[in-house]
Amino acid sequence: MNAPDLNTEFPRSPRRVLGGYVVAGRTLDKCRADIAGTLGEYHFDCPLDNLFFDFTGITADAFREFVATGADDEAVANWIQENSKVKDQQEIIQWNNDLRYKRISEMPIELQEFLEDYIPKYIPEDKIVYYWFDVYDIEEGRI
Repeated sequence: MNAPDLNTEFPRSPRRVLGGYVVAGRTLDKCRADIAGTLGEYHFDCPLDNLFFDFTGITADAFREFVATGADDEAVANWIQENSKVKDQQEIIQWNNDLRYKRISEMPIELQEFLEDYIPKYIPEDKIVYYWFDVYDIEEGRI
């Protein structure tokens, strides 16, 4: 298994697609790191991961069990497609775009309150957050 060391590197952007789904690649990186003991400050099976698990109907335990076999990205992508309850490509595209372009004002108030404090602490003043995923990509140096 090629597990990233999330003590020294970042997981993939939540925008990156794996198996047809945003978030999935990031979830995979965190799962591999969790198995390898290199998760650092990150969390596997967190609220972001659970958006992916809830939408696809895949459980975190089943995902982790398959990832623990040492499957590479392609095998995990195929497994996701085989095990997802969602088979309608238009539904997947809509879900991907809903998350990819989710504004903070469209999120539950509890998350808005959390981000209201989080953004000024961790996002440089010269960076503008347009979408929720911007928080991850700015903080991790991708944008």
